[in-house]
Amino acid sequence: MRNPGVELDLAWVEASRVNLPATERRAAQHKARRSIKKEWQAAWLLRAVSCIDLTTLSGDDTPCNVHRLCHKACTPVRQDLTEALGVADKGITVGAVCVYPERVPDAVKALKTLGQHSHVPIASVAAGFPAGQTPLAQRVEEIKRAVAYGAEEIDIVINRTLVLTGNWESLYDEVKAFRDACGDAHLKTILGTGELGTLTNVYKASLVAMMAGSDVIKTSTGKESVNATFPVAIVMLRAIRDYYERTGYKVGFKPAGGIRSAKDALSWLALMKEELGDEWTMPSLFRLGASSLLGDIERQLYHHVTGRYAAQHQLPMT
Repeated sequence: MRNPGVELDLAWVEASRVNLPATERRAAQHKARRSIKKEWQAAWLLRAVSCIDLTTLSGDDTPCNVHRLCHKACTPVRQDLTEALGVADKGITVGAVCVYPERVPDAVKALKTLGQHSHVPIASVAAGFPAGQTPLAQRVEEIKRAVAYGAEEIDIVINRTLVLTGNWESLYDEVKAFRDACGDAHLKTILGTGELGTLTNVYKASLVAMMAGSDVIKTSTGKESVNATFPVAIVMLRAIRDYYERTGYKVGFKPAGGIRSAKDALSWLALMKEELGDEWTMPSLFRLGASSLLGDIERQLYHHVTGRYAAQHQLPMT
């Protein structure tokens, strides 16, 4: 069941506080733990693949490289590797492909050509990405256009000024308007946590975004100087847990920016399992925003199967 949102509870928001030393201590303990090994590592890496939002958000995006991205999204791991791992019949794909609104028609066309449109959702950034400083009506229209083009998930970005000034009512109204504009498309709300000042602001912004009906809350655009970090993630995950315990609605989580290695992906999955449970390690409630992560995961799976690392040309984009 999607999160329908609830009335804005300002008393809950204003009373929220984050214990910074305790949060940093929990994050440090998590990073120091032993990594997963052998066949369990391979299984968790395949889970991570299914949670990746394979992304291209470049100024030089073309129909050609979007087509290549979609092909990789449908077959993210080489067939000989999936056969060796015994999962060739599982239909493993990434969680979604993520592009700019004007590239959504290219993704729709590519996935139909590949015959995989029903398996890989198309996500689009919108709402004045990445700064969120354009007029509200313009941001709402951008969401509607992306949905009309065929986007099934919308990654919006909030106006961080509203958080920094404590204008929670306006933030709630803004995100609610974005949710209404999405219609049946899922709303992923990017908080831009590296620009919110404090972890308490991160927690409060997370609560307001969920109250307004966000299906997923996301750390970063990937364009900030500070992106996804474990202290920020812990605060956001605790907000998700508190919201679920109070309302009964499950909200997903998406870290983005700076997640490049298979080891990073395993750490994020472990954190999700520890904080929220196994259900939050599934692509319905967890996504990894990344453009280069998949290559390292495939490289590690190649090493698990063959005992050696692949050269770069052996794992091309297509």
